[in-house]
Amino acid sequence: MLFGYWLEKEKCYFNLYEILKLVTEKQQHIVLRTENLSIGYVSKKEETIVASNINMSLYEGELVGLVGANGIGKSTLLRTLSNVQNPLKGAVYINDKNIKTYQPLDLAKVMSLVLTEPIASKNLTIFELVALGRQPYTNWIGSISENDLLEINKALELTNIQDLKHKKCFELSDGQLQKALIARALAQDTNLIILDEPTTHLDIYHKAYILKLLQKLAKETNRTILYSSHEIDLSIQLCDKMIVMTKDYVETETPCSLISNGAFNTLFPKDLISFDKKSGNFRVKK
Repeated sequence: MLFGYWLEKEKCYFNLYEILKLVTEKQQHIVLRTENLSIGYVSKKEETIVASNINMSLYEGELVGLVGANGIGKSTLLRTLSNVQNPLKGAVYINDKNIKTYQPLDLAKVMSLVLTEPIASKNLTIFELVALGRQPYTNWIGSISENDLLEINKALELTNIQDLKHKKCFELSDGQLQKALIARALAQDTNLIILDEPTTHLDIYHKAYILKLLQKLAKETNRTILYSSHEIDLSIQLCDKMIVMTKDYVETETPCSLISNGAFNTLFPKDLISFDKKSGNFRVKK
């Protein structure tokens, strides 16, 4: 039986693994870090700040969920963290290197993205889709080496879709296609994977399945996996850390600490739903 203790008053349980993780965290490698980051948009007339003073450190082997209300700026934050969008202020570091100093090919070797946009061609086989993850490593004619094949097959096995590799993408369910996209990111062999709402359009079973798969991959491959989601209850149960975005602040902590300091109480208007600290769930008011 795992040892554990209860935080005073809040009854927030830590198992032994979590305690040791907190004690040794400072000795772990920081994969993604932000420094006084401000995100938003610049037009000819004005600057629109979505969020500011964002400071976070994400370590190797962590599953991190980004949550917040619709329109709060989750996608803007992910685009900034992945260098798709420029920050208004501050900096983003991957492996202690400013993301702006990476050449595109070098950035593709340390960070992979799984976006919500439809794939270019659904006539691709699953094997061909996953093989696209090897593009940063193939030569100028794009030929696949033995090592590329090894990484592709490993990714198919880790996501348990090796039996589907000859199927076309249009033949897959939403859940199967999402696993194939995750496999493509794994084949890219980066230590950071960023996913934008990977559970969209899935039923509750497959939402839990995909997030449980991400948790397993983070632990087994020692990758840092960051995803945005509306599945706050599931994220609380499965994540090592969570990033909570509100209109006033962005906070990054363990789910237990976020529950303890009341971070989830301010996510939504209190007229309809409230957060129950004891169960770690949102409840609709009767």
